[in-house]
Amino acid sequence: MQARTTTISIVAASLCLTACNADDTLQETVKEEINESAGTEAAVEASADAAVIDLSVDELATLVDAGNIRLIDVRRDDEVAEGIIPGAEHIMLDDFDPTALDLSDGREVVLYCRSGRRSGIAAEKLAAYTGEPAKHLGGGIIAWREANSTD
Repeated sequence: MQARTTTISIVAASLCLTACNADDTLQETVKEEINESAGTEAAVEASADAAVIDLSVDELATLVDAGNIRLIDVRRDDEVAEGIIPGAEHIMLDDFDPTALDLSDGREVVLYCRSGRRSGIAAEKLAAYTGEPAKHLGGGIIAWREANSTD
């Protein structure tokens, strides 16, 4: 957000300087700053997008079957009372603190929630803490249940 505000401010200054017939060198400097700001913003957005990996239900099922993941459900208590993916532990998003997780056993952490929104937030927190991409179940337990229904 700050990068966008900065970009808008630079564009406004550029327009003002252009309208006032400002020096060509100054105009060129402003244009360079605009381009650098836009590039920085794109890089930040790209790194944020790369930090969270959406897993499909099939991909998660494969990881669960392999048995070497730490599956964490970040839903509320009342939601978890309705059912949980077998083998998952529950840490509500409000209580999710990546710094408090014991990651020493080497298991990969995979997060999920009801629809994928909250686990995406938790995955962003985890990725920011570890510096590595974090995984979560895209579509959440809704997708899991749909894929595993016996209709």
